[in-house]
Amino acid sequence: MSKQIKGGYAGKTLWVDLSKNKILIKDLDPELAVNYIGGRGFVAKLLFDLVDPEKDPLDPQNPLVFTTGPLSGIAPASGRFTVGARSPATGIHGDSNSGGDFAMELK
Repeated sequence: MSKQIKGGYAGKTLWVDLSKNKILIKDLDPELAVNYIGGRGFVAKLLFDLVDPEKDPLDPQNPLVFTTGPLSGIAPASGRFTVGARSPATGIHGDSNSGGDFAMELK
């Protein structure tokens, strides 16, 4: 296994269910961290695992995924985060990347 970046991951994931007003904190799956490296990789893997392709893209059960990467917030200008969901325009994975202080707060 490669060297890990100290402070690269917080080691936890936050799952929020707005329909039930519930939150759940889970440990970060180490395989997810190694194989998909945060950001867009996490979004792609989580959407692949969680989205039912038969459901309408605007179905309230479809997830909206917010992710950061291992380098977010540890160097100047590294405050990036990714948001992804199943796109209503195409019916497939769509994501966007943005910057600012939010990535550090999310992490």
